[in-house]
Amino acid sequence: MKTKIIAEIGVNHDGSIKKAMKLIDIAKKCNAHYAKFQLYKTDNLVTKKSPLAKYQMKNIKIKSQYDLLKKYEFDFDKMLFLKKYCDKKKINFLCSPFDDESADFLVNKLNQKLIKVPSGEIDNFPMLKILIKKNIKLIISTGMSELNEILKTYNFLKKNNYNVNKNLTLLHCVSSYPTKIIDMNLNFINTLRNKFNVEVGLSDHTKDISIAKFVVALNCSFIEKHITLSNKMTGPDHSSSLNPNNFKDFANEIFKSEIIMGKKLKTIKKNEAQNKKIAKKSIYAKRPIKKNEKFTKHNIILKRPMINNALSPDKYFLIIGKKK
Repeated sequence: MKTKIIAEIGVNHDGSIKKAMKLIDIAKKCNAHYAKFQLYKTDNLVTKKSPLAKYQMKNIKIKSQYDLLKKYEFDFDKMLFLKKYCDKKKINFLCSPFDDESADFLVNKLNQKLIKVPSGEIDNFPMLKILIKKNIKLIISTGMSELNEILKTYNFLKKNNYNVNKNLTLLHCVSSYPTKIIDMNLNFINTLRNKFNVEVGLSDHTKDISIAKFVVALNCSFIEKHITLSNKMTGPDHSSSLNPNNFKDFANEIFKSEIIMGKKLKTIKKNEAQNKKIAKKSIYAKRPIKKNEKFTKHNIILKRPMINNALSPDKYFLIIGKKK
């Protein structure tokens, strides 16, 4: 399978290790390739008076980002535990750091070979410099950034000898929760591919599973989608996430779309080969043709079925005017 599915658990574990484990189990059952978390130290990430986003205010009663993030913060030991649990369940662990300490932990303690950079950290150059020290692979979301801002990050990575063409994937992203279909602008995925010559994908915050078809058609390397135990749970991302049944349907749409898209080469299928003999034609004689008589439109004709060892229609003009 070419398009890798990232089940974005994020903070939908509500600060509970048991819920996080259950979400890993569900992601695995849905055939997701990655179970993804967010790693941060609240005191390094946000001021105590930082306000909530509007979509967050609708779903929770907490009044500040600091209190919200503190509630869902997992320390490094818990993240290590979840990494080992993912290994046990045979699903890839993926994580997004939001501060320098978290980035250093993922690179130097968990030895992650692939790290996801969230949209809000695309211009966090000090953190990016930590992530690229070992030239590991990065997936960077581009939500809330225009092309010139993405270019600044791309140029920073190149300037610091990061192998962008080999190790970088850029995800188109619209950072609204949930994202309206009218705002998706999926053609920008091709813009990212053509402008930067890197792998591309989508971080999708719609609740529409039909997006799967477009992701495959656009030849995306990754699709990231939030997953929750229930859309009725209280928290910032639950209402804009897919529940287990919806996520399973979404993953199945990815698999089905890849089958439909197939390969770049055309091969004749077994059923098609059977129909070929019936639907295609060979060159037939309209009437008995004498020796040394010239082939003309009056004595030969194209008819079904196709006969093995008979002349095919593409030979028609090669024999017209020639003698038997």
